[in-house]
Amino acid sequence: MIRLSDGAATMNKKAPAGNRPNPLPGCPMAAAFAAIGGKWKLTLVYWLAHGESHFAGLRRRGAPITPKVLAEQLRELEADGLVERVVTGPVPAPVIYRLTPYGTTVLPVVESVRVWGEEHLQRTYGEIAPNEAMSCAQPVSPELARRPAPAPDRQPHAQRRGA
Repeated sequence: MIRLSDGAATMNKKAPAGNRPNPLPGCPMAAAFAAIGGKWKLTLVYWLAHGESHFAGLRRRGAPITPKVLAEQLRELEADGLVERVVTGPVPAPVIYRLTPYGTTVLPVVESVRVWGEEHLQRTYGEIAPNEAMSCAQPVSPELARRPAPAPDRQPHAQRRGA
């Protein structure tokens, strides 16, 4: 979603990532950062690689993440097809978040970043912080990280969602 103000295009920051324009069309790095960039997205994908979770469970695990930011990050991951939101019954039933098959294709990247982060913590601080709730010390399952990528879906995102 783009708003025009004084002849300049600006991005609507509230639009999910799947609906925002890529700042560098055709650039794979920009596309990757649009999908998994952000303060919490890789961490959320990491946590969901270890099992589906309710919103409240993710909120407890990521105590410094505000509910608003957590909801935004999950919505953006969902819009990009990496995470699915499963409603378990009528309102106010809990909602479960889990990785989609496409979401598992980013797990090798998540594991590489996690390993690099461990090495960086060792180099910078001489140790890894033992905060269990926020910890990302457990490797991503090799079985998940090696899953073959699903066949590419070339339909624009809005068409896939029936919009």
